[in-house]
Amino acid sequence: MNKIKSILLASLVATVLYAGAQLIYFTASSKDGNVILEWKTSSETNLDYFVVERANATGNFIPIARIEPRPDRTYEFIDQTAFKALDAIYVYRLKIVDKDGTVSYSAAVSVAHSVSSVKRTWGSIKALFR
Repeated sequence: MNKIKSILLASLVATVLYAGAQLIYFTASSKDGNVILEWKTSSETNLDYFVVERANATGNFIPIARIEPRPDRTYEFIDQTAFKALDAIYVYRLKIVDKDGTVSYSAAVSVAHSVSSVKRTWGSIKALFR
């Protein structure tokens, strides 16, 4: 009986942690000067949307993209704004928002990211005009 209770509790915790989406994986990689985030869900119940969040220099997460649910439940987001530092470590998480307003967060993932000096300079110039 205790084993059944443990399984039920684990199932409940997973539902609370990820509200309307059960994540199979959430990864981040650096390729061709961009950070690529990929994730897949096994189920989506009452899911409204995802928000991709990136940690800033003070460790606070800020939203950088809103992603709508997809029929195949496979997602990719390319962060083309990760360019400001040499060999930087970027940290991301997903904010999962249900149609009833329930919010949960994925575990954070990090990636070591290197960009060319040209892209870094261009990014700095663009930031001046925001």
